[in-house]
Amino acid sequence: MDLALPPRSLATINGPAVQASGLDADRWSRITFIDAPFCDACGMPFEYDLGEGALCALCQSAQRGFDRLRATCLYDEFSRGLILELKHADRTDLAGLFATWLARAAGDVLPHAEGILPVPMHRWRLLGRRYNQAAEIARPLARIARAPYLADALVRLRPTASQGGKSRAGRRRNVAGVFAVAPRWRRRIEGRRLLLVDDVFTTGATVEGCARALKAAGAAAVDVVVIARVGLMAARRA
Repeated sequence: MDLALPPRSLATINGPAVQASGLDADRWSRITFIDAPFCDACGMPFEYDLGEGALCALCQSAQRGFDRLRATCLYDEFSRGLILELKHADRTDLAGLFATWLARAAGDVLPHAEGILPVPMHRWRLLGRRYNQAAEIARPLARIARAPYLADALVRLRPTASQGGKSRAGRRRNVAGVFAVAPRWRRRIEGRRLLLVDDVFTTGATVEGCARALKAAGAAAVDVVVIARVGLMAARRA
């Protein structure tokens, strides 16, 4: 099949031929993948090893709503385009690639996941966009992990404005009280360790709001995995 229809890079719709499904070497080399050492709580990469279980200054000063977060790469000019194509350009063909990246990044938390679920999208926004990019990634990730996929366990109670351009405090206000667990899912999440999936981590307001709602409904722990997270300087500006 590959001889007849050689795989092409997923970087663009008609990308160059590659040996296996994924990105071409040039695009791959530009992605800043995150490897240890990093903050054990939020996954912020460290310049040098601070020891097992080390936390960044922000996680030392404030308790997070989630337990641990892992990210595949930094959110920068090279990863942004791919993520935005999945999010806004109907490039759902990228979901499988991102799920593979997430499985690698979450190698220390994925085996413990007793359920995998996406950050929810409000039904009116879902109607306009036609799909939830977090769900498109979470579904194949659950298959890789052989863990239950809790498709609509978490719901967004009301539509919210975009988080883009808001301060850290503004982002928290924007999603305050927005998330809740659907009543029919409560028994399935009680006492379980869950893995929440999203596309980008900036200040953490969205995933923390989701994690708090899940824990309030009885979840034992909530870890998070995202495609990309902002670096240290961007996090400080936010």
